[in-house]
Amino acid sequence: MDDLQYGKRDKRGYWTPNEPAGVAPIWSFPPQVMKIIKWLPQYFFPYDVLWVLSALAWWNWILPDVEVMKTLAWGWILKLFVVNLVAVFVFFGVYEWRLYIKRAQGTRFKYNAKFPSEHPSEAFWFKSQNADSILRIIFHAMPIWTAIEVGILYAYANGYVPWISFADHPWYLLGLALVMPIIHETHFYLIHRLIHTPFLYKHVHSVHHNSVNPSPYSSLSMHPVELLLYLGMALWHLVIPSNPILALYQLHRAGFGAIPGHIGFDKIEMGDKSGLPTHAYIHYLHHRYFEVNYGDGLVPFDKWFGTFHDGSKEGDALMNARYAKRKAQMNGTQG
Repeated sequence: MDDLQYGKRDKRGYWTPNEPAGVAPIWSFPPQVMKIIKWLPQYFFPYDVLWVLSALAWWNWILPDVEVMKTLAWGWILKLFVVNLVAVFVFFGVYEWRLYIKRAQGTRFKYNAKFPSEHPSEAFWFKSQNADSILRIIFHAMPIWTAIEVGILYAYANGYVPWISFADHPWYLLGLALVMPIIHETHFYLIHRLIHTPFLYKHVHSVHHNSVNPSPYSSLSMHPVELLLYLGMALWHLVIPSNPILALYQLHRAGFGAIPGHIGFDKIEMGDKSGLPTHAYIHYLHHRYFEVNYGDGLVPFDKWFGTFHDGSKEGDALMNARYAKRKAQMNGTQG
């Protein structure tokens, strides 16, 4: 594919799509019916269908019987940890191998033409973004992911929280499943703004932002505190009457679903004339500019609070004006 038919690359090597980033049209008023109809498949396809299927696979083939999960025993917990770890490295690794190791499509559709492996940095363990990310996934992300998962399953198995069955309440659980992406977006936006406060940014979130040019393994390369806050969104299912399968879906959406914003490419080529959109641009802009796009655009929080950047020159101007205003306010306070 010719990426210059879909965007342009500047002198510094940054590729920008012709179409500026946008937010979900379901919030527009008056409703734009045709835009909503065209957009609706993106609400669940292609990613959320994968997370639903993975949750069902874990429930049916990976997890033990409910009676077993009533007891915290090393056997089933270690098995779950190993399966989670292997699944993450297989899933992230497919993208890493094709786009960053094999470089099957070169820099076509890559927002930043540089590859992290070509630029060692003191910011990372062993001066390697990939080595740093892989070690953080193994020793931070996966133990925390599995601990949250085990805690949720243990609570359901022992009746500590309401277990709503699909047989008795199918429409309620279907409705809950439909709003789970919005629950994800709301939780993510709130904790993301929190960890951008000066103290938490310096001591916690800066670990993730070391990946200015993110790649697949950057997805879960975070400080343990951030991982607890981020993956902890699945704990909402201990508060909201729910079902453990939906809790698994919420957790998988956070864990496996961290990858779309960190692929670093706008499209994954599927042939000479077609490509799979990654929906990575909004979050890529956050990694590039730091203080924009705290959400992913499903709910227009950034539009509402003035921190949205669509990747255009107009977006640059709005961002720079906001920075200038804040600097003037700080100088006025100091004066």
